[in-house]
Formats: sequence, structure tokens, C-alpha cells
Amino acid sequence: MKIVPIDLGERSYDIEIDQNALSRIGAAVESLGSVSRVALITDDNVEPLYAEVASQAIVERGLDLDAIVVPSGEQTKSLDYAEALWEQFLEIKIDRRSVAVALGGGVVGDLAGFVSATYARGIRYFQVPTTLLAQVDSSVGGKTAINLPSAKNMVGAFHQPSGVLIDPTVLNTLSDDQYRAGLGEVVKYGASLDENFFAYLEQNTEKVNARDPIALETVISRCCELKAEIVKKDERETSGLRALLNYGHTFGHALESRIGHGKLLHGFGVALGCSLAARLAFCLAQKGDDRFSDINESWIARQDKLFESLGLPTRLRDLPAVVGVEVDCSPEKLVELMSTDKKTEFGQLNFVLPRKIGDSFLVRNVSVSDVLDALHLQ
Repeated sequence: MKIVPIDLGERSYDIEIDQNALSRIGAAVESLGSVSRVALITDDNVEPLYAEVASQAIVERGLDLDAIVVPSGEQTKSLDYAEALWEQFLEIKIDRRSVAVALGGGVVGDLAGFVSATYARGIRYFQVPTTLLAQVDSSVGGKTAINLPSAKNMVGAFHQPSGVLIDPTVLNTLSDDQYRAGLGEVVKYGASLDENFFAYLEQNTEKVNARDPIALETVISRCCELKAEIVKKDERETSGLRALLNYGHTFGHALESRIGHGKLLHGFGVALGCSLAARLAFCLAQKGDDRFSDINESWIARQDKLFESLGLPTRLRDLPAVVGVEVDCSPEKLVELMSTDKKTEFGQLNFVLPRKIGDSFLVRNVSVSDVLDALHLQ
């Protein structure tokens, strides 16, 4: 078992990573004390796989349980489904002493977290992520959100879970695409925050691709440790430090919005976004910006090689093969979509850009012309 603490004072909690974590959700919820009722929220993909195990673990502790199943897919992370969950919480008499359990990937975790943050002005909840992307990123740190039709994660709240239980064995049932999507976020951590971790991924691509359990535990725990360090210092993204977790996301979210939420999996968008961010840094270096003096074509090739070795796209021309249809992602349209990103301030485009492997920083007020130049490099 690996425990990664999230140190946030009275909002502190642990991330537990273990091969048998799923069966301990009942004990974890019971340990909170004074639990009036448990709402298990999952989707129709995860329900036949893991809902019974989780439900039994909860009921065995003598806790009253209601299971709620929502449709799988990014379209579920919407105001309509949030409202439906609020109404269901009323019907089953969820109150401030109740606990919600989010059993699923990032969509379920974000939706259940947002509903938990807003229902009765906030109830407790546990994250039990079942995808790699959720295990290494979205389940940790307390960000909850739903999408607007034209902007991803634009409506949300900071609401820390009471705990996160990660069982790496559930990843064996993931599709190849969903697994690779998680690897997009994994590489992001190494490229932007930890050179040694990046090198570990380069040296262990075969094990990672094969879902080797020891390699996966190492990968998941290191990503959680890196995120925990940042969340502790900048929980609500006020200092700019937490923004480092968004390497590749400004480009990636624009691509997701253009193609359609759920049509381009988030981790694939992140991989493309990291590649584009590196090219933006390279453009700035070519124009004499000394902050990016280490970013050259070989640097970009090294990052691209790792993404590609894990089955992830690095070029806009790869998109038709990824999403199965021809797509129009003109540089001008992508820049327009970036202007609505929640990381935009005072109408200025902000990007997390690399200085070297494992070292990135937030660059504010990047010119549209520089962004267009980077996109045209694709």
C-alpha cells in the first residue's frame, strides 16, 4: 500500500493506492463518523464492472446506500445532469451528514464532486477513480466542474474530497484509448515538473504500455505526489503555481472544444497541447527570448518521441486518425477558442511553457501572433 497525504489543514486527506483499495471503501466512509446515508454515483460502463463490489463493501459496514447510474461520456458533465442528481439527492433524502462516493472516471468524479460541493452547500464525498487519467489527475486536488456547450470545465467549485482510494487493478478493464488518454497526463507531469520521472517513463515505456502492475503503482504514486506538492502550496490556483499542472491544457482544451467534448479524449488533447506548447516556446526562443534558450528542435523531438512511444498524437495532422473524421482546426479558430479558456485573464492568453525537461512556468500575455506562428509550425 502507498499513502500520499494531501496536507491542507482541516481539509487534509490521504490518497490510498493499493491493489485492494476498492473493497475498503465501506470502512473509509464509516471512519468519517455520523454518516446518515451514502450515495454511490457511477456510470453505465463502470456499474457492471465494479458497482457490486463497492456497494457490498459499503453495505457490510451497516451503512444505508443508494446507487445512482448516469450515462457514460463527456456529455454527462453538464448542468442538466447536475440538476438531475440534485433532484435525486432530494428524493433519497441526502443531507449534510451523507457521503457521496464517485466511482468512475473523470466525468463521474467531476460531476459527483460538483454536485457534492453545491448540494446543501456542500456534503462529504470520496473519489474512487477507475481510469488512469482520473487516478493521476482529476480525482486529486479538489477541482470539480461541469462543461458549458462551448467551454470545458467553466462552471465548478473547489471542494476537497474526504479521501481518494486508487486500485490500479481496475485499469485492466480500460480500453486502449482510455488507457493511453491517461498516459497523456502522466507524461505532462514529467515534462513540466520532474525530469527524473520523465526519464523513468522513457526507460520503461514497454512496461507502461503493458500495464505492468509495479510500473503502474510507481507512475500513479509519483503523479499523485507531484500534484499533492503543488495543491498544498496553491490549493485554489491564486499564486500561479497550481497553473503548472495545466501544461498543454490551453491548446488541448481548445482542440477538445473544436472537435467536440468526448470526441477527442482529454489525454490526447493534452499530448497535442504539450507538443504545441513546446513549439510555442521554440518560436519565442527563435525571436530572442532567453527564457527558452534550451528549447530547440531536439528538445521537441525528445518530448514527442515519448508521447508517440505511448501511442499518443503530437501533430495536428494526426487528428483525423485519432477521432475518425476530418476536422477543421485552423490556427485562427483555435486562438478564438483559447480566448474563452478559464485561464485567460483580462483578455490575455496565458500558457504554461517549458524551460527544460521537468521545468515549466506560467507565461502571461502571450501575443496572438506568436501563438499563430506555433500553430503554423504543425
